[in-house]
Amino acid sequence: MRIADVTIEKLLVEGGKATPEQISELKQAADSSHKPLQSLAVENKLLTAVELTKLFAAQAHIPFVEIDPRDIPSEVLNKIPERIAVQYRAVLFKIDDDGLMHLAMDDPDDVQALDFIQKEIGENTKIYIATRDNILACLENYRGDVNEQLKDVIDIQREDDGSDQQVTEADVSEDSPVAQTINLLLEYAIRSSASDIHIEPREGFVQIRYRIDGVLKEVNRLPRNVLGALISRIKILSNLKIDERRVPQDGRFKIKVAGKQYALRVSTLPIADGEKVVMRILDESNQAVSLESLGYWGKSLEVINQALTEPNGVILITGPTGSGKSTSLFSILNILNTPDVNISTIEDPVEYKIPGVNQTQTNAKAGMTFASGLRALLRQDPNIIMVGEIRDGETANLGIQAALTGHLVFSTLHTNNASTSLPRLLDMGIEPFLIASTVRAVVGQRLVRRLCMTCRQSFQPSPEEVEAIKRTFNLSNEAMFKYVHQLEEIAKAQSVGGDTPLGTNDTTLTLLWRASPKGCDECNHTGYKGRVGIYEVLGNSIPIQKLIVANATSNQIQDQAMSEGMVTMQTDGLVKALRGQTAIEEVLRVTKE
Repeated sequence: MRIADVTIEKLLVEGGKATPEQISELKQAADSSHKPLQSLAVENKLLTAVELTKLFAAQAHIPFVEIDPRDIPSEVLNKIPERIAVQYRAVLFKIDDDGLMHLAMDDPDDVQALDFIQKEIGENTKIYIATRDNILACLENYRGDVNEQLKDVIDIQREDDGSDQQVTEADVSEDSPVAQTINLLLEYAIRSSASDIHIEPREGFVQIRYRIDGVLKEVNRLPRNVLGALISRIKILSNLKIDERRVPQDGRFKIKVAGKQYALRVSTLPIADGEKVVMRILDESNQAVSLESLGYWGKSLEVINQALTEPNGVILITGPTGSGKSTSLFSILNILNTPDVNISTIEDPVEYKIPGVNQTQTNAKAGMTFASGLRALLRQDPNIIMVGEIRDGETANLGIQAALTGHLVFSTLHTNNASTSLPRLLDMGIEPFLIASTVRAVVGQRLVRRLCMTCRQSFQPSPEEVEAIKRTFNLSNEAMFKYVHQLEEIAKAQSVGGDTPLGTNDTTLTLLWRASPKGCDECNHTGYKGRVGIYEVLGNSIPIQKLIVANATSNQIQDQAMSEGMVTMQTDGLVKALRGQTAIEEVLRVTKE
């Protein structure tokens, strides 16, 4: 809905969301960018789209509503044909026993649209206002069960012989069954919150798997004869060479689902049974979240925040592939992204686009490696540099030199934990005294699946389970257990796990949480919904600097950091399990060495 600039001014002032000075700045920005005040107010975080809609609703005396798409009965929704609902962004979400119909609209001021809809459904309607995103999410309900639709489309393509067929132009056209299959696979993946789609040829079929919350799950098997057309269609979308099947290719394309834009990073690879495709799904409308929301708390949050205030130095984020390093960097860069600093990055590939940040993609064929890109960045007068990954001594050396010459440098390393990254830099040929004087903090991280808050189950562990947990997490004496109890109290005070009761006392475990075996509709019957990070943040104190210069082992560095209050990843995971955010099994799955 488009709200007049005069009305926006009034709403911001009366709602206490902006000062006259801020509104004056907004108006100047609106004049120079030719954007409406409404968009700029939300972009500048003076208020959210929901808050703005609520303020407008109160002023226009139209009730505001936030609809859960799952609560709309299909017979109610279908009273308005899909074509009309989409055109006028209107959703019928409830009908009372007395026949009163509840209609939500993005723009209830559109009299023409309202007249048209009331001719269709009758005039006994109560009008509400909802946000555009909420309406678009509800309109997705018209699509019905994606799995059923996929089955119908696949049945059209099923042939008896199961062999690969010759791909014709008609097979890969916009309205072909193959194009519909890909659209439905993408849509179902996005609805399932999958991060990756794997299309894998097998001897007699094509296996489709989604990675959901870090775990691969088979969702479908397609007939083998559609493989050629399927891969060709994906290559057309991602602008790749259709006739090149012998070498790997990389590309990307964008789609919109429920009003949100998603970028898909496509990778093809020849394997024994044909060509395999993996598509990484990146939600481009995703806002960067705070470090607290990612799962940082206590000492870890304190050390990372301190490192971010430093004018120069190196901050490293470590962990295996898929441990959330890019998301952590994305959030950190957004915190530091202000108009008075120049942030430049060199990435492979550019995953998240950040407005106001200069992002460069590596291209090894053209000679644009991390090292050559970093060398060029240093001539671009940056304040903050982000190097996607330190893979070799040359890149590491340039990063250290950049930190010595007054830049704040962020990068990632593939190591098992925070303390092993310092010997890893030594192994790359960096002098110990340079590491000691430039590295500000090292973050080690993993991702664990978050328990579904709707159906998680609490239980009292048996004495045998308590002993097993004490052995696994090395809580060998009373002092160690008391330490974990104190950590849990700190975590509760910092709202980790909300109002979940404490799971420990000074001497034993009293309460634990697990996933519901059957799950619920909210979590797609898996017992888990989303993921949360577990972290260890190693601050480079003077005693640790002395150990680095003395070529100490990673175990010695870790012991010193723990004596200074560093919480290890496994202990952080244990505290989050006690706070009901994840399960003990999940923590062990990602941290057991």
